[in-house]
Amino acid sequence: MGGAAVAAAAVGIGSATAAESEWTTRATPTGNTLYGIEMTTDGAYAVGGGGVVLERAPEGYRKVIDGGPTGNGNGLYGADTTDYGTRLWFVGSSGAIGEYDVEAGVLYDHSAPNDVTNNFNDVAVRGTGDSANVYVAGDSGKIYYSFDGGKTGTWNSVTPGSGSAINALDFFGDRYGHAVDGNKTVFYTRDGSTWDTLGIENADHNFYGVDSDGFDDVTVSGGGGTVYNWTGSQWVRQDTGDASLRDLEVTGTPGLTVGGGGAVFRRGETGWTQEQTPVGDNLKSVLRGNVEIAVGAGGTVIEN
Repeated sequence: MGGAAVAAAAVGIGSATAAESEWTTRATPTGNTLYGIEMTTDGAYAVGGGGVVLERAPEGYRKVIDGGPTGNGNGLYGADTTDYGTRLWFVGSSGAIGEYDVEAGVLYDHSAPNDVTNNFNDVAVRGTGDSANVYVAGDSGKIYYSFDGGKTGTWNSVTPGSGSAINALDFFGDRYGHAVDGNKTVFYTRDGSTWDTLGIENADHNFYGVDSDGFDDVTVSGGGGTVYNWTGSQWVRQDTGDASLRDLEVTGTPGLTVGGGGAVFRRGETGWTQEQTPVGDNLKSVLRGNVEIAVGAGGTVIEN
């Protein structure tokens, strides 16, 4: 896999009509940017600036944590859940790492592993409870990982590339996954601790989001409206416009990606189609499901 990549020709996109767009805004109790949205057994949770964690409740979004895992107000830039969604993990500035048991309402602080206080951009979790595998994307170019639920003394780190910030990572197995960095590079691992380069050759924009569904099925979003899909033999590039695409979630053909200026694109059989949204705020994260949710700047939440 390492290094071999072929960029395919870009394809055009469509545009949804007003009648097709069903995205609506939801009020939130914060004006801070929301960087992550995840589904748990207790519903959807969003994380963001100031260490805020919001729960989606029937009456609307409400704060369950304010100040992050340490209470110091460190911003939270990424989130993920354990298998079955019973625990929500989140990471952020100054080494912040938190684990929230959504069923028991208990918060665990795993911040500053091995005394590291760099900014953390994203987190991926596989497994359950106290024995989950946890992977954290570092702004210093390192990936920090624990194969024992983040317990003290179980953390190690690796620098997969040139030292550029690891912007996002995603896993489809306990130790199988992909990561992207700020140097236009995609990495993969088969053991959770060593990483090899997958591409992308001749990429002209940085990558910000990754969805890892298999070694022959990974999708990456980035600057300049670019989306790449690895088919197992080549990278297929699609251009959606100019908006920087910060996150994406895909399953087979269906998918969503979000980015600057309130941009939302949906992938179908004919490619990516832009959908109208009621906001112009930069969107940072997206969640697919029975209710589709995107979050972003200024505490923005839109749902479909």
